Amino acid sequence: MILPRDFYARPTAEVARALLGKVIAYGGSAGRIVETEAYLGVDDRGRVDLAAHSAAGVTARTRVLFGPPGHAYVYLSYGIHECLNIVAEPEGVPGCVLIRALDPVLGLEQMRARRPTAKTDTELASGPGKLTRALGITRREYGADLTCGALTVREDAGGGTGEIVTATRIGVSVCADWPLRFYIRDNPCVSKRRLS
Repeated sequence: MILPRDFYARPTAEVARALLGKVIAYGGSAGRIVETEAYLGVDDRGRVDLAAHSAAGVTARTRVLFGPPGHAYVYLSYGIHECLNIVAEPEGVPGCVLIRALDPVLGLEQMRARRPTAKTDTELASGPGKLTRALGITRREYGADLTCGALTVREDAGGGTGEIVTATRIGVSVCADWPLRFYIRDNPCVSKRRLS
């Protein structure tokens, strides 16, 4: 079952936790979400999340973050890696969830062809740039409605996620101590940097 829009119309950190164990499907491949990070408009104390792209306000790049929830925000990081984020919060309130790692479940042969440098299947989608490459997601999917169409997020028929760990985000220099990274403990596909 594809997740409905109201799944995403909640506080971003809540959505980031709830996405663990769900399945992203695109282009004949799919992976179970095992690691996420939340990027907020403001936190529960009214502080602006300066690590979030929405801190710059509405721009051509960030406009989707202020729109309806359940859409894709895909951007190029460091001029190299395309990263997939999912818009959360009610329309008009910025917030998104960075998908950091997937456990491949479908279309592994395609993923291996797209990520020939991966030494093992657990490395195919063990980072935000790796997973977009493994699934074939590019900036063409910017703004895509995840409740219908080619790029979707679905319930996991396998059920259960395991223990969820909360940690600080990776690769940010501001608001770096905010506990907004979530991952499934002991999953071998979680990115290997700074595990808590």
